[in-house]
Amino acid sequence: MTKCIAFHSYKGGTGKTTLAANFAALLALKGNRVVLLDFDVYAPSLQSYFNTDPKKWINDFLFDNAQVEDVIVDFTPTLTHVNKRNSIDNSVFSKGKEKAAGQNILNGKLWVGFSNSKKEEIYKLEGGSSSKIQVLRKFIFLRELLSSDYQADYVIIDTSPGIRYWSINALAVADIVLLTLKMGDLDIAGTRKVSEEIYGTFTKFGTKSFLLWNRVAGYCVPHNFQNLTPTATSGMLASDIQSGANIQSDFGQDHSSNSMSSSMMEAQQATERDMKSFLSNETGMEVISAIPCYCDIQFSRKEYLTVLEHPEHPFTNQFNMLVDAVAKI
Repeated sequence: MTKCIAFHSYKGGTGKTTLAANFAALLALKGNRVVLLDFDVYAPSLQSYFNTDPKKWINDFLFDNAQVEDVIVDFTPTLTHVNKRNSIDNSVFSKGKEKAAGQNILNGKLWVGFSNSKKEEIYKLEGGSSSKIQVLRKFIFLRELLSSDYQADYVIIDTSPGIRYWSINALAVADIVLLTLKMGDLDIAGTRKVSEEIYGTFTKFGTKSFLLWNRVAGYCVPHNFQNLTPTATSGMLASDIQSGANIQSDFGQDHSSNSMSSSMMEAQQATERDMKSFLSNETGMEVISAIPCYCDIQFSRKEYLTVLEHPEHPFTNQFNMLVDAVAKI
């Protein structure tokens, strides 16, 4: 049975698209059949993560100008290429299937559908009521086709932020909603608002919703700073590199560095627990995961899928835990 998961946020800038793209890619690496849809129709950007310029868009399907196979692009070869290059051992991802000696086997599939960012295409989606109803029916039909024709295990939807027409419709077809937010008064107040006004209604019909706390402060030093090459630091701000150097210098003295680092980590984890409790109390929603902020990702000049490019990165480890948590829902 297909499980549909929507990534949503009250406002932009929470890292929602990065989370959705990496989540979908990792699900596929774990042996699932995954379709990722860019339905942030007002400001789509998913194509930058896959370095592609599609010939057909989801918009074309919604307006009967293309078939589903024209707009759903198979990116499994990209996963396979990165898998071989990084020598990722997929034996832990392959749902119990045996791994041939000396081979990296990818049992999952990843398809992606992109939205057109041209303003005239956005205006069409925001057309009259009769047009909206027709397009909405096509969107629901797309969800059904991905389940029947593509036999998708997961359909992942990157939605538009806020309480807007297409955001709500994307949420309406989801089984699980992951509401992404950063720590801040505006994010918390907005999250409380959508939780009260929107999610409560969906919950009555069986939709499950959770908070996905992103860019948690306290970790913003590259996880492997001491081993970073000039290429690895090319996407970071000079101030952040210097900040990291200062921290490494402070903690690089004799045996005391380990105990100091351990104490800081314990303090950070205690703060996280307190803040998770605070967020849950404020919004009435459970925090399913807290994703730390890493400078080597945050300040990269180019969007990329960290779970593919850096399978040993702590960011990837966090996503492994998120995937496991969602699987238990």
